[in-house]
Amino acid sequence: MLRSWITAFRLRTLPLALASIGMGTFMAAVDGYFSWSVFAFCALTTVLLQILSNLANDYGDTVNGADSEHRSGPARTVQAGLISLKAMKTAIGLFVVLTLISGTYLLYLSFGFRLEAFLFFFGLGIAAILAALAYTAGRKPYGYIGLGDLSVVIFFGFVAVLGSYYLYGESIRTDLILPAISIGLFSTAVLNVNNIRDIESDRQAGKYSIPVRIGRKNAVIYHWIILTVGMLSSLVFVLLNFSSPWQFLFLLTTPLLIVNARAVKTKQTSDQLDPFLKQMALSSLLFVILFGLGQLLA
Repeated sequence: MLRSWITAFRLRTLPLALASIGMGTFMAAVDGYFSWSVFAFCALTTVLLQILSNLANDYGDTVNGADSEHRSGPARTVQAGLISLKAMKTAIGLFVVLTLISGTYLLYLSFGFRLEAFLFFFGLGIAAILAALAYTAGRKPYGYIGLGDLSVVIFFGFVAVLGSYYLYGESIRTDLILPAISIGLFSTAVLNVNNIRDIESDRQAGKYSIPVRIGRKNAVIYHWIILTVGMLSSLVFVLLNFSSPWQFLFLLTTPLLIVNARAVKTKQTSDQLDPFLKQMALSSLLFVILFGLGQLLA
């Protein structure tokens, strides 16, 4: 049973979640705002939220039919009968509570009793939880009408990067929109690999992801665009803030992105394509680490 829950948590998605808040954390450290306690609870809240999203996705896709015997990807725990719908609903409720507790304490560490900032970020947290739940669960899941990519850019990009930076320094750097776009698009690339892998089963289930809507050939082109714009956004940021060649350290991840894009084009079966979800998630985390280190060394 424990192994089934670990499978449901989908641990391979966690590096991507940590990459998103890692970008804001590194930039806060560059500007002298870093705090270990804020970082610890920012990371914990992010991990809990990601696991919540994974559990809700497992539940929602089973209820709505995207996870069925026709699905080409790895079987989900509810669909496979490893975890009951009732148990999954209970776990989802538990992780909502845990996320709220961790997030509330994070806001206390950042803002104390300054009510305006506290309430604003609490509202963002509620929105993130609702987005995690509504992606595939509920009567009208937005993931089934092709809005998943937009949600990922918003929450993994803008909210995660700019929001985490503000938690440290209580200020906003508008130029951070550029690296926020990068990590938002790289996160979207992970989703796109997943959606290309599941394109046939999603079509049968009425889940109209972007690859289902535009077809596999165009989805591959879309993938190249995502990765290229993501890399260029951070390159523009560095050029605008250039002070040392160390700032280009993140370019070392370019071959990894090319490998991922080529795999999306050439790998046709689910088993061939599936490992590249993890590869893209880890590549995104490495990108953030090298980007952050480059800014710190400059």
